[in-house]
Amino acid sequence: MRLRIFAIAIFGLHPFFLSGQGVTFHADVAPIVFNHCTSCHRPGEIGPMPFTNYAEVAAYGEFIEYVTSIGYMPPWSPDETYSHFVGENVLTPSQLATLSDWVEAGKPEGDPADNPGLPDFPDGSQIGTPDHVLGMAESYTHAGDMTEQYQVFVIPSGFAEATSIRALEVLPGNHNVAHHAIIGLDISGTASILDAADPAPGYESFGGFGFNAENSFFSAWVPGALPVQYPPGIGRVIPADADVLLQMHYGPSAIDESDQTEINVFLSNEPIEREVFTAIMGPQHLDAPFLIPPNQVSSFHGTMPVSADVSLLSIAPHCHLIGSSWKVYATSPNDQDTIPLISIPSWDFNWQGYFTFPHLTKVPQGYTLHGEATYDNTAGNPFNPSDPPQWVYFGEETQDEMFFVFIDAVLYEDGDEQIALGPQQLPCAGDLTGDNLVGVSDALLLLSEFGCVVGCALDLDGDSAVTVSDVLF
Repeated sequence: MRLRIFAIAIFGLHPFFLSGQGVTFHADVAPIVFNHCTSCHRPGEIGPMPFTNYAEVAAYGEFIEYVTSIGYMPPWSPDETYSHFVGENVLTPSQLATLSDWVEAGKPEGDPADNPGLPDFPDGSQIGTPDHVLGMAESYTHAGDMTEQYQVFVIPSGFAEATSIRALEVLPGNHNVAHHAIIGLDISGTASILDAADPAPGYESFGGFGFNAENSFFSAWVPGALPVQYPPGIGRVIPADADVLLQMHYGPSAIDESDQTEINVFLSNEPIEREVFTAIMGPQHLDAPFLIPPNQVSSFHGTMPVSADVSLLSIAPHCHLIGSSWKVYATSPNDQDTIPLISIPSWDFNWQGYFTFPHLTKVPQGYTLHGEATYDNTAGNPFNPSDPPQWVYFGEETQDEMFFVFIDAVLYEDGDEQIALGPQQLPCAGDLTGDNLVGVSDALLLLSEFGCVVGCALDLDGDSAVTVSDVLF
């Protein structure tokens, strides 16, 4: 991909280099598909068809081009031009053009020697050996009737005293149907009562956990996401004798599928100096009563003051089926500064997530958090559960709606902005400008020394000259 960017930048004025000539699966398409699609589209995972080799990808080439061109796939709901998150899965314009050029050229295979090979998709834990494993007491069978299901499983933590943790990791028992999971906590025993009243393992609950849990968004999992590992000195606490609530979203299947998901618990290796807390913006923070009339698109604006300097770790807007968009940001007292937090232009309840910032993100004391959500309660909304549209109120059921923003944070300390929350990326070899990207500015800088043969500062391949080989490096 670095080659394509440099080539376009340096030779883009010549029509020969604008033709898309030479795009092949092994050299150009495989790196895109393998790194953005195959984590879900492989045997045993939730993707309905595998994309692990030329034949599998070529069979769906036109389909892949279409769903990526409209932004439906890969499934990443936040707007990457507004803010960034760990695990961001977005195709660049150059990558989209590569897919289109390949399909237009007849999906040529190319030389298998150019194939980068499949990434290493680890089995089991992605972060090490857990200290404890919490599991569903028995397997759950998801009916093969092509419907979706939201089932909550109540798992005793087994911790007789408050326990500090540095990470939780969800290990789905059946990737064919495990769509996503949300973890909560209960110390009241209410979840166990709901579980006992449902003859199936666990109990059905669509919008949340069916009651006001101790924590309704303690953690979350979506396919392909790395678990959050808190930095040293930062962690969460599971209260003594708490029940861990595991809400599994099972996707549609044509056959019965069984699942027995587990949760890996990693204890803190050192005392927690700063405990992660969850700030919740809800209906009480809105500027108007939370009532959504039929046949209208309604918008709501919530505000919440920031009473101390805080550093944000993660954010999760939450609503139900008629939600259509979200934007969350913070403003200074004089409105001269805005901190963009998350924008979701096209909300999809089935692809909600818990989004972790690349670094701790400071929001100063005196700022105001804003949450803006839009709801489409019209007949034109294909996700509207009511036909014809009805008045919608706050509630847990499918036909109800919610307005929540869950924000994980700690009290701010100097230097927090330098603390990374995701895996550290190796520097790009072709990043000449130091902006952590390889783009047109790097290509132009390389072009400024193109042809140099002695004392070349931009010699990438170590041959003491700046030539075409550096462009291809």
